[in-house]
Amino acid sequence: MTPSLLLAVLASGFIYGITPGPGVLAVFGIGAARGRRAGAGFLCGHLLGDVIWCSTALIAIVGAREFGSTAFNVLGLLSGLYLFWLGLRAVRARRGNVAQQGPARQPFAHGVLFGLTNPKAYPVAVATFTALLSSRAELLTWAMLPWLIVLSFVGGAAAYVILIGVVGAGHVRALYQRHELLITRLCGVMFIGFAISALMHALPGLLASIA
Repeated sequence: MTPSLLLAVLASGFIYGITPGPGVLAVFGIGAARGRRAGAGFLCGHLLGDVIWCSTALIAIVGAREFGSTAFNVLGLLSGLYLFWLGLRAVRARRGNVAQQGPARQPFAHGVLFGLTNPKAYPVAVATFTALLSSRAELLTWAMLPWLIVLSFVGGAAAYVILIGVVGAGHVRALYQRHELLITRLCGVMFIGFAISALMHALPGLLASIA
């Protein structure tokens, strides 16, 4: 595994874990109501769902690569379009449309359930990993899969350590709540950037195969 591929997988797991979405909004809501310890419990439970969804996403990506470049490019095209749609929605978000999650009485159990049942988890994982790994698609093999899963877990865990560190701080909660719309829109711009990257790698290969 090359250093660039290693860093790309770590970055994919980190970005997937730290990018504001239902899980991140939920942990900020729980942290605001019950403090850092409850937020940490939620994230530890949520990590189980992340491991499952990221593993499934990596299996799909490696499988598409092994079946041929056309399958991977189709996956990249769909992922890029999905990320672009998510990013456009975030950029166009209005105040009051950003969902807040209430506190949980059992943060760990709530995190497990939340992580396993989040309907956006799998497509976002596929889209994020495809966008960042598409330029190194030729390096992906089934033999690498266990390491890819471990590295994505390490990246996601690092993101959660940062979230746990900041979620209990009062000024951070206040800052996040005050600028939540701006943060959501900036994340939308980042998603659009990932979408453009995925499309730039997928479209030339698809056009070449058609021609």
